[in-house]
Amino acid sequence: MRAKILYVTDLTYPARGRRYGEEDSYLTRQLRDHFDLALCHPLDAVALMDGFEAVVVRNSGPVLHFQAEYDEFRAAAISRGTRVFTQLTGKADQIGKQYLVELSDAGYPVIPTTDSDPSTLPESAGYIVKPKLGSDSIGLRKVSRDELTTLPLDGLLAQPLIDFQYEVSFYFVDRDFQYALYAPDPAQRWELQPYQPTDDDLVFAQRFVDWNAIDHGIQRVDACRTQAGELLLVELEDLNPFLSLALTTDENRVAFVNRLASSVGTLLSS
Repeated sequence: MRAKILYVTDLTYPARGRRYGEEDSYLTRQLRDHFDLALCHPLDAVALMDGFEAVVVRNSGPVLHFQAEYDEFRAAAISRGTRVFTQLTGKADQIGKQYLVELSDAGYPVIPTTDSDPSTLPESAGYIVKPKLGSDSIGLRKVSRDELTTLPLDGLLAQPLIDFQYEVSFYFVDRDFQYALYAPDPAQRWELQPYQPTDDDLVFAQRFVDWNAIDHGIQRVDACRTQAGELLLVELEDLNPFLSLALTTDENRVAFVNRLASSVGTLLSS
């Protein structure tokens, strides 16, 4: 008998520059070759998940819009021993953006980040302040150095504005690199094109995936290329990263789906 999978998605969420419904329709069509699937909205996951052998969380939208319900889902899944893909053991965006402070303090190649002392940040033409519990640029604002020095950072992160050449994203299943895409125009985050990473690029991205505590799941390493040529981490998305599968190659899409199905299958047998 085939395994029964509950696939959590919000097909109608109006994501800026992304088509959640199209991507998840594609993925579920492919995954039906491997599993019996049912789709549900994230608000229905707790009520339905006991009838399935695993829950796959995909394009479910920013959990800020249903934080209490998401917290209930996490707690219920952990207490019941529900198999969740991506696993709920992640140390990055799954639990907020505090990890950016910790990685910055530890000397990782991350955009300098603080939640307490703006004087530790380098001089910059401006700064951004954003909530630790945030996504999709919700609550993000730009401030001057003077404004930053008088701004309470309770629940907030502060970073210098980075003059970068482009943003690039590296997509992983488990700890295995799958493909990369980049946005050549810094003003168009979701106008992505295929990107051929160098060996150094892959070492950079792999370092963050290996740091994270996930054995089964999808992770997206978002980085920016500075004018000096170095990569800096923007965020490590380990909750429900959009995959931009439509913008990569046919070969990459097929390989990704096969690797995804294999990982879910391994999770089911764990």
